[in-house]
Amino acid sequence: MTPTKTQISNAATKPNPKSGHLAWYAAVATCIKLLLIPSYHSTDFEVHRHWLALTHSLPLSHWYSDHTSQWTLDYPPFFAHFERFLSLFARLLLDPTILHLHDGLDNSSPSLIVFHRLTVILADSVLVYGIHRLGKKLGSRERNLMWVLVVWNPGLLIVDHMHFQYNGFLLGLLLLSLSWLEDGKDLMGGFAFAVLLCFKHLFAVAAPVYFVYLLRHYCRGGLVRGFGRLVIMGTVVVAVFVAAYGPFVYYGQIQQVLGRMFPFGRGLCHAYWAPNFWVFYILLDKGLAFVLLKLGFIIQAPTASFTGGLVGDSSPFAVLPTVTPLITFVLVLLSLVPCLVKAWRDPQPRMITRWVAYAYTCGFLFGWHVHEKASLHFVIPLAIVAIQSMEDASHYFLLSIVSCYSLFPLLFEAQEYPIKVLLLLLHSSLMWLGFSSHFSQMAANPRALGQKKGGKLGLKGSSGIVLHNEEFVIGWIGKSYLLGLLVVETWGQSLYPVLFGDRLPFLPLMIVSMYCALGMIYSWIWQLRKIIIKQ
Repeated sequence: MTPTKTQISNAATKPNPKSGHLAWYAAVATCIKLLLIPSYHSTDFEVHRHWLALTHSLPLSHWYSDHTSQWTLDYPPFFAHFERFLSLFARLLLDPTILHLHDGLDNSSPSLIVFHRLTVILADSVLVYGIHRLGKKLGSRERNLMWVLVVWNPGLLIVDHMHFQYNGFLLGLLLLSLSWLEDGKDLMGGFAFAVLLCFKHLFAVAAPVYFVYLLRHYCRGGLVRGFGRLVIMGTVVVAVFVAAYGPFVYYGQIQQVLGRMFPFGRGLCHAYWAPNFWVFYILLDKGLAFVLLKLGFIIQAPTASFTGGLVGDSSPFAVLPTVTPLITFVLVLLSLVPCLVKAWRDPQPRMITRWVAYAYTCGFLFGWHVHEKASLHFVIPLAIVAIQSMEDASHYFLLSIVSCYSLFPLLFEAQEYPIKVLLLLLHSSLMWLGFSSHFSQMAANPRALGQKKGGKLGLKGSSGIVLHNEEFVIGWIGKSYLLGLLVVETWGQSLYPVLFGDRLPFLPLMIVSMYCALGMIYSWIWQLRKIIIKQ
């Protein structure tokens, strides 16, 4: 039976290590995932099928040099070994041609679909364990709310269990690392993060935060003790990377591996523009080119698209300076500086999750060839932060909705439309009820909030969260922005086909990217402000 709002409100707040409720949440999520097995899957499905065949059919020395398919292996070695591990079961359970490099191309048989979907569901157990560890020291009400936000996250359902990826598994490794850091087990936290980087290198955006935090928190205690701990941590991290990359160094394939992992020939943006800073940079370039052409200036038209999912596609600008991978790297580092300074001055375990989430937000906003799915890298950690204060909850409520909505273009077939809308509406309702229940209890104890009941929290203006009749409400700015999402969706689904027909097919996606980018940039500013003022 689903816990009612009253039951959640009256739950004890004493820490309780039991995880029975978490098993219930995970079971419900698993039932939903099983129902989604027949749903749409993207080309990522064929990508992972090919990786199964590649790692099964070829020796390790050829994994990163094979060109049988355009979907070449571009994840780090641990993920390749993960695919190899899965292929052992595929060999026993599936048609052998599925694991054939040539005959298996574009195979999407029902048995393979079920097998692949089940591997994602089972891999999510790492996410469940990670969130379990993070909630061990929390009260039951906080744990239940955190489990709802993470285990039932609609973004993970859309990306992993429909579109098809393994983000839940990878984010589970991240949550495990954060849980150990919050517990003061820095060596285990650093080890888990190193393992994560050897599964997916895009998580390295948070590496500067990890480095500064561990240097100041784990390697403290004087010169001799600090240096000794630095050697220990360095040995652990190096050992992980040697285990991952050592065999490829031995076979002389390391350059090939790095070339696959960092294909900088790809464009600045992905095929569907991720809602980040570069959306406005591109639009400004196009706008300036249009105006200058009207004024009689000669503007050389770009010869390539801003997007491109395959290596070799670059994207020159018409007016503004061309953005290179180095520029995006510098911007990400610069945006991290306030967080790194904070971590250096006061390395508090309770702040590490917030700092890591901010790092991934910076990578999402300013990074090179960012995918829209990368918003999960900071949305999931921020779910842990959201239960700490009403201000955090208000921010997360808006961000989570924006992040989920920005993933809608991934599911473009008509039969999936009701599913993604229903998932977002259910998630929004659960967040509202959960936060209302949680903070109505905290309102009875003003010390828990650090504010008097009825006090307002948030940025200056009306965007904060307000206690109102034991409920929380968002201000008029938040309401207006969410209403704007409804307007954007209504325009794209109903008005655009009538007004434009088949003309300007890129326009609906561009507007979704632009509008969601406003929410993402607001979130980045909000997180930056919170980090700077947080004591």
